[in-house]
Amino acid sequence: MGNRFFAWCASLLLALILLPVQAQAADQVAIISAEPAQLKVGNRAIITFQATLLGETPAARAQRAEVVIREILDGSADGRVSVDAIQDSYLVLLGDRRAFIVSPQDLGATDADVKQAAEAAAQRLRQVVEESGQARSVRFLLIAAGLSCAATLLYLLLLKCTGWLHQKALSWLPKRMRKHTSALRIGQTPLMDTSNLYPLVRRLLALLRWTLVALLTYEWLTFVLQRFPYTRPWGESLNKYLISLLRYVLDGMIAAIPGLMIAVLIFFLARGFSAFSKRLLERLSRPGTISWLNQETLQPTTRLTALAIWLFALAMAYPYLPGAGTEAFKGLSVLIGLMISLGASSVVGQAAAGLILTYTRTLRPGEFVRIGEHEGTVTEVGMFTTSIRTGLGEVLTLPNSMITGSVTKNYSRVVQGQGYVVDTTVTIGYDTPWRQVEAMLLEAARRTPGVVEAPAPQVFQTALSDFYPEYRLVAQAVPSEPRPRAELLTVLHANIQDVFNEYGVQIMSPHYLADPEQEKRVPPERWYTAPASKQHKDEQP
Repeated sequence: MGNRFFAWCASLLLALILLPVQAQAADQVAIISAEPAQLKVGNRAIITFQATLLGETPAARAQRAEVVIREILDGSADGRVSVDAIQDSYLVLLGDRRAFIVSPQDLGATDADVKQAAEAAAQRLRQVVEESGQARSVRFLLIAAGLSCAATLLYLLLLKCTGWLHQKALSWLPKRMRKHTSALRIGQTPLMDTSNLYPLVRRLLALLRWTLVALLTYEWLTFVLQRFPYTRPWGESLNKYLISLLRYVLDGMIAAIPGLMIAVLIFFLARGFSAFSKRLLERLSRPGTISWLNQETLQPTTRLTALAIWLFALAMAYPYLPGAGTEAFKGLSVLIGLMISLGASSVVGQAAAGLILTYTRTLRPGEFVRIGEHEGTVTEVGMFTTSIRTGLGEVLTLPNSMITGSVTKNYSRVVQGQGYVVDTTVTIGYDTPWRQVEAMLLEAARRTPGVVEAPAPQVFQTALSDFYPEYRLVAQAVPSEPRPRAELLTVLHANIQDVFNEYGVQIMSPHYLADPEQEKRVPPERWYTAPASKQHKDEQP
């Protein structure tokens, strides 16, 4: 006891002599900067030195403290840890020897903070002393090994139970799904198809199983590592990491609740405004209210209005969405904007052309039109494309930008009532009376089924060329007839040939140059030359 007291007095006297010199040097000369060094004993970090003290760098201080602590732990000296204050620093003693000094330069903080850091380092040193004793205890190590074995057996049992529950769920799930999906029917049609739903549920069960396996493995490893002194810091770090991760997730979820509530409120308001605008537009589309808003333009106008409302709501709610201020969200926004700017020019052009066609009512479904070299019945006018059905069994999909950039002939818009216009052109020589030509063309139109009598067909002389006049027959057809325009024109052209042959007039289409030596016409007795046969549809009533 006396030797320990004299040794402690000597250390204290030496520190009292050296510390004023150190304080004076700190005031006059800057502390030599060096890399921080961590004092680590028994795989446990005690403190990190950051300042040069008494001419020793942080690395030298950490090495000296580690040597002193190991000497004391390996020997039979007293392992008590205490803290003594020396001016503005704190001396951490292990037994009667100085382990290390905690100075303000190590923390750059006030005296109270330095004292707390010294007490925390002393507490960690006490834990190192305790673990050092446990590592030398055979009884403690045997107990730790037994607990680890028991934890391992429990871990394997839980893994087996997890696999058993997974198999039971896979065998039980199809029966329950078939039972419930059979009840969800509209008439004899099931609302859900188990063949498509079962793989998804099976993958979700597999994901749940492997998540449980990962959590069990993590907890088993944490428990086993904490049983042994040397690996205990690793187990504690794993446990702290899991707790901090869960705390981070929960804090993020709780912090996101106010923003989510505001975003949901904005979306509910947008939904209400969208429904109100729909009812308002339906009321404004009544006849006599707004000329451009009718039943044809009501649906696209409603969609555009709803789209504008939802885009505005999304822009307002974006700052309140979780993660909106993160770099990931910013990068995603930049990527989406770049994709839209590079690839959406044609899409925007097509959409604008679709809006022009819709609001100018250039085309309507059911009308017969000619767009460039394509003609047929309009089946759908979409936002980006328009579909027409030809008389040859084809369905053409035309870009809206092409339609707005070309001349469109509408054969259905100017007719009286339902139907469409059919027309054809012939050229006849000047030696044939024009009155006879007009009468024959009108007779051919009357013989054609589907051509209506009111309004009556008309014949126009569209040109007086050098060798022939040009006659154009214009008539109206009824769309309820079960034939497209191409078939009706075929029958009309056949009747024109028959009528002209009956009256002995030759058709010099498309160009009349001179009279041939023999007339180019077909007498009635040659109309049904083999293999042709007389058909009922060609007979005149």
